[in-house]
Amino acid sequence: MGTFIGHAVPGTLFLIVGLWHVWCTINRYVQNPNDSRVRVWNPVPGFNGRVKYLELYIIVCGTFIDLCAELLYSPHPKYFINGVLDSAHLYCFEHAGMIVMFFIFGLVSLFSVKSSYLPMPDGALCFVIAAAFSSEYLLFHFHSTSHKGMEGHYHFILLMLIGLSILTSVLGALVPSSFPVDLSSGIALTLQGLWFYQTAFTLYGPMMPEGCQLIGDDIVCLSSDSLIRGELLANFQLFTLVVGVFALIALSYSFASSRYARSQEEFTES
Repeated sequence: MGTFIGHAVPGTLFLIVGLWHVWCTINRYVQNPNDSRVRVWNPVPGFNGRVKYLELYIIVCGTFIDLCAELLYSPHPKYFINGVLDSAHLYCFEHAGMIVMFFIFGLVSLFSVKSSYLPMPDGALCFVIAAAFSSEYLLFHFHSTSHKGMEGHYHFILLMLIGLSILTSVLGALVPSSFPVDLSSGIALTLQGLWFYQTAFTLYGPMMPEGCQLIGDDIVCLSSDSLIRGELLANFQLFTLVVGVFALIALSYSFASSRYARSQEEFTES
């Protein structure tokens, strides 16, 4: 069983990194379509020092805070009852196992770009992040908490988005010059973040479908019709988010193109 905060925190991280990845991918492609390369992470242009690696610092710090929340705050911390591991907190350890993989990715990437001890090409980092997404996929597929009914349907959609992230990460290593692969990676991250938020607002917030309610630790629908209506609503929400993301991409591409065209004109005039 999850919570609103438990979905909103990772959703925020995925959304920030995903939107940044989409923008940087479009901006690079517009400036030089023939030299577009898949990037696992994107530096802040025009800056040096820590600001340049802001994305990696956000990943490392954000996952560390989330890791502390799962291992220290959620159990309160009471790991054992009468010498036996408290099964009520198993999901905390499962979540921590997923989070630590993204934390490792952030550290490995920082060491790779800021020191000579662990130099890794982008292709290798693609496989590292693919391993992190794979651990996330396995967590939600073999979760110890109940994922039946409404909750199961929302997590099934999340699994599909995670699978897309795994696929685009692996393809990033195999086809490093593909703009569609790089853009798809950002889209998958953005949709993951949005879907975490959608799940939080629907299952643990004010958007619970009519006929379904949170009772104890379970999402209970009063009838099969209520369950079907809730699942159809989830499908419509996903469709809306996908359309919204592609509309944002179109606007970003248009803005980046006009911005680059103005820069070229100013350069020519000078």
